[in-house]
Amino acid sequence: MTTAFTGRASAPERRRAPFFTGVSILALLAAGFATQAGAQTAPAPAKPADNDVVVVRGFRGSLQSAVQAKKKDNSIVDVIKAEDIGKFPDNNLSESIQRIPGVSIDRDAGEGRTITVRGLGPGFTRVRLNGMEALATTGGRDSSGGTNRDRGFDFNVFAAELFQSITVRKASSAETEEGALGATVDLQTPHPFDYKGFTAAASAQVQYNDLSKKTNPRTTFMVSDRWFGGKLGALVSVAWSTNDKYEEGPSTTRWENGSTDAQTSANRFHSVSTDGGLTFTPIAPTPAATTPGNPGGTLSDLSGAALDVTKALHPRIPRYGHLAYDEGRLGATASIQWRPSADTLVTLDSLFSDFKANRDEQYLEVISFSRAGQGTPKTDIYNYTINPKGEISKASFNNVDVRSENRHDNLDTRFQQVNLTVNQNIGDKLRLKAFIGHSTSVQDNPEQTTLTLDAYDVQGYSYDYTNPNAPVFNYGTVGGCTVAQACYWQVSSSTAKGDASLVRVRPNRTIDSFGTLSLDFDYGFSDNYHLKFGVNRKDFGFHTFEYRRSTATYGENITPAAATYINANLAQFTQTQSLATGGQTWLIPNFQAIKTALHFDCNCVDPTYGDWTLSNTGGSRGNNQDAAETDNGSYIQLDFKHDVLGIPVRGNVGVRYVVTHQSTSGFIDATHYVAIERQYKDTLPSLTVTAEPAPDFLIRFAAAKDMARPLLAALTPGGTINFTGRSYTGGNPYLDPTRSNDYDLNFEWYPDKDSLFSLGLFYKDIKTYIQTLSRTAPYGTLGFDLSLGTPFNVDADTPFVVSSPVTTPGGALKGYEINLQKTFTALPKPFNGLGGILNYTHVDSQITYLTTTGTTRNNLLNMSPDAYNATLFYENDQFSARISAAYRAGYLSAIKPGNNADFQGKNKTFNVDAQATWSVSKSFVITLQALNLTDQYDDRFNVYNSQTFGNVDSNAPLDYVHTGRTVLLGVRYQY
Repeated sequence: MTTAFTGRASAPERRRAPFFTGVSILALLAAGFATQAGAQTAPAPAKPADNDVVVVRGFRGSLQSAVQAKKKDNSIVDVIKAEDIGKFPDNNLSESIQRIPGVSIDRDAGEGRTITVRGLGPGFTRVRLNGMEALATTGGRDSSGGTNRDRGFDFNVFAAELFQSITVRKASSAETEEGALGATVDLQTPHPFDYKGFTAAASAQVQYNDLSKKTNPRTTFMVSDRWFGGKLGALVSVAWSTNDKYEEGPSTTRWENGSTDAQTSANRFHSVSTDGGLTFTPIAPTPAATTPGNPGGTLSDLSGAALDVTKALHPRIPRYGHLAYDEGRLGATASIQWRPSADTLVTLDSLFSDFKANRDEQYLEVISFSRAGQGTPKTDIYNYTINPKGEISKASFNNVDVRSENRHDNLDTRFQQVNLTVNQNIGDKLRLKAFIGHSTSVQDNPEQTTLTLDAYDVQGYSYDYTNPNAPVFNYGTVGGCTVAQACYWQVSSSTAKGDASLVRVRPNRTIDSFGTLSLDFDYGFSDNYHLKFGVNRKDFGFHTFEYRRSTATYGENITPAAATYINANLAQFTQTQSLATGGQTWLIPNFQAIKTALHFDCNCVDPTYGDWTLSNTGGSRGNNQDAAETDNGSYIQLDFKHDVLGIPVRGNVGVRYVVTHQSTSGFIDATHYVAIERQYKDTLPSLTVTAEPAPDFLIRFAAAKDMARPLLAALTPGGTINFTGRSYTGGNPYLDPTRSNDYDLNFEWYPDKDSLFSLGLFYKDIKTYIQTLSRTAPYGTLGFDLSLGTPFNVDADTPFVVSSPVTTPGGALKGYEINLQKTFTALPKPFNGLGGILNYTHVDSQITYLTTTGTTRNNLLNMSPDAYNATLFYENDQFSARISAAYRAGYLSAIKPGNNADFQGKNKTFNVDAQATWSVSKSFVITLQALNLTDQYDDRFNVYNSQTFGNVDSNAPLDYVHTGRTVLLGVRYQY
């Protein structure tokens, strides 16, 4: 299979090569100029080396440091500091960020992956690593978004121990690069000049999960030192961990009706019984697809029970799921700092992460409920209950096709970044900062294979969704055999009875890269006025590709020879799978045994078992896309500090001008390749004013024009077709950015170094928005070769769900944040170590969405109307403990996700974590952590509101899965 991933560099990488050659030269010149300028300029008195040292100890110390950083900043920011050397408050960066007002997170496999800031999802947030914009991408299960192919940053790529601070910038300024409507998040790794002389720290933890019953290690190490009188320093940190965990629960893969109104596809149900299965009445009319010359019928041709079950919703693929994760995360940072004189500082930073998240997904499911035109739909329904929402919540069935599915993914995200910063004083008033950097994130999925066992025409299957979060399934028997016995199952290469058994092979890769060059100048007219100006260039590259089996005869189905062999030896090619909770046991395909026998990973034609060669043509062609974006920006900004009527006032005013050039390309079908060039310009003014009408009481006001560029995956003109799922998704290279006028008003009171009380009001006038518009259209109207659908029984009249992004009118977003932080030092000992943090955010935004029938208004996608975080902590010289709770209200995540659903979303979450430390000595600490004490379920849903069918449900179950609780016990040593 490795041959599928070899070849020349992608087009964006070739286009970027000259730029980075020139940038490297400029960086060396900048460093040389900085050193020369430092030698020629009359040196200012050198600062004592200890002035560089940042000393933060304990949770309370990190809070004090963060409060002071927030207070001193000219803009509206929130800050989180590491508690100690190599020790962040949480094990995951996003789970720390969620403690900040206005920030909520979304979890994948129980771990924080992406963030939403003030109702704006991950695509509206920029993340900078050591001052440079970057993008880290991972792969997830399909229902949680799958592989990240947009601008959102996946925080689970990095170990939290590698970072020293997080700053969330909620208001824009001219000196901060454009691209964020929600916030700019700065992640900072430690530097050697942050510490005195030689410093080292190490930790080791053992973590245990109560669902998987697995134990895993987590270790970190950091060492830093200085030489030559403190002028040269180096720091290295390493973090390594493994995590074996399970994720379990039921899912539906959406709901759908018994048929469409036009009846152009086969009915899902063949007949219906109203007497408990004694007699059955066929459901007419006969679809046109199976009766040539018959145009089919409409709902008006049906009546009684036949009409009721056809209009009602049923779960598309009702199933149990067991997902096993084998994760490993290795991260490292290195930093070298050189201060040849008091006027010059050169910093070289590098960051590396390798996050492996191999996943095995095993499902016990019914596949025939989702089938429209393939095979002979002949499922009979009886003993059914249709609830007031228009759903078949409980029923029994005959002639059902049951499937056991085993999907294996090897997932590996490798991130690398190197950047050089030169800070140089030129004379007494002018300062220069020269920056160059490059980062690459490669999300590699070299093995994504799905194998299935199938049972056709099973009698007596039933489901019961009376409790939608705990459905009850009965899978009947085949020849007296149950799903836990080999005699229940078979593999088939034929579609005569339904879906053939799968050997689906889809290796894929996504590459994101950033290159940045910037020159920033700061000219100080006086202590109160500074003029800042600069230029920057960013090159962003996006490249994704996917391979699939190239055979046109069997597509992704098993070959006849392979099916015959597996069936003859079925017992040796299956294994037992059981849910950790619930007791269901069934057989699944033995992935390793079948792989060894069939050699389906050889990317070759096997003389015995058929064609396993891979190609990037056919159905996978649309997932082979390239995009390159060059952003050239310049800005000018005046920072000021002055008394107005005796009130200290500070802030900045400026404007940023940026030219965006985009080049996108992709296949619109298997043979036609399209490349589009586009350029647009933005002028972005900004203003921030902070007044201190009373000591330690600040009033901040900010106004800015912002923009966020469209997702590069949405811009590429390529398309992706799914013959099994009957869907096609294509890009739109002419999308405009999302533009907004933003206003902020903050009131902040700092009664002492431990305390903060603040109220933040925000309003965003979002001028434009981007959404994916879905519609149903016959396959013949898509422009594809009709013969491509033949192996899947798809013809010109087969309905497909077609989705493409479009620019739509936006809407207002408004809300407020309340933040309270206090240590109760006035209490008598030992209670003076108590303290608390509480913040609450409310957001309101209604967006007009386009639909196939007009428009609808609903909440902005990814926006939770309400969210809060609360932490109660206690700390003294030897002992520290805290418990934290995070609540996020339900939110919508997608519009028109398919199967006539209006929206997809996720229900509210409430997570509780706890942590305690005991300092045995000044250097040795014992730690105990407990994560996800509530064992919060990932509860996702669909929204239906069909007047035609009478289906109205704002919470139709989609997924209800959990990962269990985790406990970590460890030690830390610091020298």
